[in-house]
Amino acid sequence: MPSAMRAVEISAPGGPEVLRLTERPVPRPGPGEIVIRLAFAGVNRPDALQRAGLYNPPPWASDLPGLEGAGEVAAIGPGVSGWAVGDQVCALLPGGGYAEYVATPAAHALPVPAGLGLKAAACLPETFFTVWSNVFMRGGLKAGERFLVHGGSSGIGTTAIQLAHAFGARVFATAGSPEKCAACARLGAARAINYREEDFVEVLRAEGGADLILDMVGGEYLPRNVKALADEGRLVQIAFLQGPKVALNFAQVMMRRLTITGSTLRPQSDLAKARIAEQLRATVWPLIDSGRVAPVIDSDYPLAEAQSAHERMESSAHIGKIVLSI
Repeated sequence: MPSAMRAVEISAPGGPEVLRLTERPVPRPGPGEIVIRLAFAGVNRPDALQRAGLYNPPPWASDLPGLEGAGEVAAIGPGVSGWAVGDQVCALLPGGGYAEYVATPAAHALPVPAGLGLKAAACLPETFFTVWSNVFMRGGLKAGERFLVHGGSSGIGTTAIQLAHAFGARVFATAGSPEKCAACARLGAARAINYREEDFVEVLRAEGGADLILDMVGGEYLPRNVKALADEGRLVQIAFLQGPKVALNFAQVMMRRLTITGSTLRPQSDLAKARIAEQLRATVWPLIDSGRVAPVIDSDYPLAEAQSAHERMESSAHIGKIVLSI
């Protein structure tokens, strides 16, 4: 491996313009780690939050943004088995994905699914780890249940629709335009709700209520989600685009035996993430191998144009994932 690499760093907290191309030392693998020579990296909302100074990386992680990517194994650290130099992998990253090389725990890497290139594989880890752990492990979604996902045209949303549909749930999704609603329907949503024209609470209550809701909006959606739930329904919160604080009538939670929970992925232990990876490999990767589930790619940008990629993401005009070509 070379001694130096191109990377994009956050020069100061702020807007997309603070992303700056720079040169950094190539990381070396520690115990249990691999170094990946990245071909592509996914762009995610947490990257923008980190850029804005609102989502600091853990002390042990790279200060560079980037939580997922795909490429070839370039080096292997002590104690690693199951991977060889040259293997094509995609991986959940602790940070550092906006770079030519990145170190990550080997247990957080997965093989590139059959029929997928590295660009598509780079779109898998962050969203699939998030959706699987929150919708299925934490939320307990079962076949036949009514599932509502907000932001159905986002990277998280397009993944959640496909997986929930594949496992037999009846999927509802909110989105902000006819084009986005049509995309949700193509992916398996039985009902796509344009939140600018319809009230998702009324739609879900007419259907008997949602058994599970996955929400990343927060704010005034929180009490509306409670109203939209069926008795004994579950709400899983994974982000707060409208803020985390709101007045909420917990009498409804008690009387209707509702469950409100949530999680964030990055602060979880390496072991917890490894367990999610194991379940994905056993249960979800066969669906991707067979073509039943696939990432939706909106656009890709060269690494040096990370600013434009962030501007695209924050415009909310995209459908699916945005990718950086390394």
